[in-house]
Amino acid sequence: MHAYRSHTCAELNKSNVGDTVRLSGWVHRVRDHGGLLFIDLRDTYGITQVMADPDSPVFAELEKVRSEWCIKIEGNVMARDESLVNKAIPTGEIEVFIRDLEVLGKADELPLMVFGDQEYPEETRLKYRFLDLRRDAMQQNMKLRSDVVRSMRQRMWDENFREYQTPIITASSPEGARDFLVPSRLHPGKFYALPQAPQQFKQLMMVAGYDKYFQIAPCFRDEDPRADRSPTDFYQLDMEMSFVEQQDVFDTIAPVLAGVFEEFGGGRKVDNPAEWPQISYRDAAKWYGSDKPDLRNPIKMQDCSEHFRGSGFAIFANLLENEGTEVRAIPAPTGGSRKFCDRMNKFAQGEGLPGMGYIFWRKQSADSIAQEQGISVKEVNAKIKAGEIVLGNEAAGPLAKNIGPERTEAIRQQLGLDVGDAAFFLGGKPKAFEAVAGRARNVIGEELNLLDKDRFAFAWIVDFPIYEQDEESGKIDFEHNPFSMPQGGLDALNGDPLEVLGYQYDLACNGYELVSGAVRNHKPEVMLKAFEIAGYGEEEVKERFGALYKAFQYGAPPHAGCAAGVDRIVMLLADQQNIREVVMFPMNQRAEDLMMNAPNDPSSDQLMELGLRVIPQD
Repeated sequence: MHAYRSHTCAELNKSNVGDTVRLSGWVHRVRDHGGLLFIDLRDTYGITQVMADPDSPVFAELEKVRSEWCIKIEGNVMARDESLVNKAIPTGEIEVFIRDLEVLGKADELPLMVFGDQEYPEETRLKYRFLDLRRDAMQQNMKLRSDVVRSMRQRMWDENFREYQTPIITASSPEGARDFLVPSRLHPGKFYALPQAPQQFKQLMMVAGYDKYFQIAPCFRDEDPRADRSPTDFYQLDMEMSFVEQQDVFDTIAPVLAGVFEEFGGGRKVDNPAEWPQISYRDAAKWYGSDKPDLRNPIKMQDCSEHFRGSGFAIFANLLENEGTEVRAIPAPTGGSRKFCDRMNKFAQGEGLPGMGYIFWRKQSADSIAQEQGISVKEVNAKIKAGEIVLGNEAAGPLAKNIGPERTEAIRQQLGLDVGDAAFFLGGKPKAFEAVAGRARNVIGEELNLLDKDRFAFAWIVDFPIYEQDEESGKIDFEHNPFSMPQGGLDALNGDPLEVLGYQYDLACNGYELVSGAVRNHKPEVMLKAFEIAGYGEEEVKERFGALYKAFQYGAPPHAGCAAGVDRIVMLLADQQNIREVVMFPMNQRAEDLMMNAPNDPSSDQLMELGLRVIPQD
């Protein structure tokens, strides 16, 4: 028999009754039933109930055992009484009578309980992550993560991709975030960088003729943390292909991801990847206020500017006289009550706005008809009874009163709304209010229960603009990936830079960006022109991106690719709101590892060896 176990804590069943077995694991729970001691023994596979009575030779030792002690037991498998069978676990038909016990590791008083679903402060959970990870929910999350990575890897091999590894220590390269720098001992005063992504290396592999590459790649970015983003490192399914166009990338990666979501999504609906919509970046901003829209929410915002131009609502009417402004409506089906409208006003004020204009539609009342026609309510009721007046719907709210019934009716018809519905309005230059409008759309969808929560809703976001202009300085700079091929190639770069679109794309799912990628710019003359528009001279491009620039002189093939965020995908599949729930050893909100005490102070010898000096901060 093996020194520690003959079976795992999930293997034993009725067929083992009478066997002598050896199990090792952690004491999950201890129960004393008046002379009978029961222990739920746990390992990573499951739980087995073990027990002893005073006749057991180790009963006295067993009484000393406490939660989370690591123990080894040997004993005989017995069938449970029919009335005591636990159908919730695979081992629920048996228990093991303990005849021998060895304590493999005692546990001090626990800073957090492993058994149960108690909530603990994040600081405690991260400081004692090795205990937190023993909890069942965390065990399931980490197993899910491992299974998802295995599935991704196999699916990529099935698509005839090969996995290659790229360097972890490299040169600093602008990828959109801050680098983590690593000082060089052999070259004092010089620094390596941890790669923000394998971007340049995978492009160089395409130039080298490797055609189909993928990697489950670690990436390092010194970023401000968010619930869906680590402040230090993350993993991505990285891929690149040669001799392909944008649609080829979609046709390759979409079935891989759809398969993963179908396999691990718990039965939630995944649309056919061939039917995932392709939405332009500008339309996504216009309709959803976001380039990562949650399409489980059916609300689609619309431009309602014409209904307010020259209207009695002076705020919008005056605003629309300025170039580049518009008024957008956020439909709110079933939101037609003053109480709900007031709640959304409060939301807008929390976003730093004075409020949101709104209209809601209700059934006409006799009072409003009487006021409109200048007759008494009694007369109105009589006419209703006689069939001379038919109650319709009416628009309510301050904004409706200002613009009048014809305009409100035109708005209602445009938005496809009815009695019991509402619409909210924001105006100005779209870039200034789109993000708030997008958040309002999300809140409205949640509050009115409009989301189809039993679904993963995917959408490709395409046609990203390559450049943007700073409003104050007028400077043109890259808005998105500088390595993307402009649509139209070199000719497109000879026109208005702000009209240049790139072959760049993201994949959104349920309000999160899961994939980002592009058709790469593989022509040196196009690369130089693209960077020249953003203010980078030829020598600077050659210095900062020398390897790529040189490689493009030697027969570079057309190539494209993307990267899918592993952490974020697992977070969605695990129904978690924070990425730290699916990362084994995450940092906290201040980018600190409370368990390993990182970052920490280097020793004087280390600094001397590297030729560095730390300047104290005031």
